[in-house]
Amino acid sequence: MEMNLISIILLAIALAMDAFSVSLTKGFTQKNLTKLQILWYGIFFGGFQFIMPVIGYFCGTTVSSLISTVAPWIAFILLVGIGLNMIRESLCDDEEEITDDFDFKEVTLLAIATSIDAFAVGLTFAILNTSLWMPCSIIGIVAFMFSIVGIFLGKKLGNYFGDKFEILGGVILILIGFKTLLGL
Repeated sequence: MEMNLISIILLAIALAMDAFSVSLTKGFTQKNLTKLQILWYGIFFGGFQFIMPVIGYFCGTTVSSLISTVAPWIAFILLVGIGLNMIRESLCDDEEEITDDFDFKEVTLLAIATSIDAFAVGLTFAILNTSLWMPCSIIGIVAFMFSIVGIFLGKKLGNYFGDKFEILGGVILILIGFKTLLGL
């Protein structure tokens, strides 16, 4: 069963929403990101959104029931942990503790957490016996673009509204974690 292009694009946009939200948050909170670091966010989010459905597809139905029960908990723990840390850092009185550093470990964890639903889509592709490479490429490209736009938009809004957006960013990550856990 093949999906039409409009369905694939709509699916890609839906999958990119978590990456967009996290990117928006990073734009709020990391004021000194370079263009190269912003590109890395796009590459990581787009890359994981591309690779996770591929992995899900090849895992097929053999592990789908196990993964589908554990995956929301993994995403929940990662997103809530990072969100709570952001809130803690923003409420800290000591300016030296608040970091504006780019961290590949954090980017990787965020990319994994926001792409777990793409893994489930890959399982669905396998069950429906649909093509893999074109939909996964579109999913990755859309996530890449939404991530870049999210960071730039977040930087603009963060500059306008001030430094306490880190609290809002942490709350957004926690809410995304609960959304993932509850399957909303």
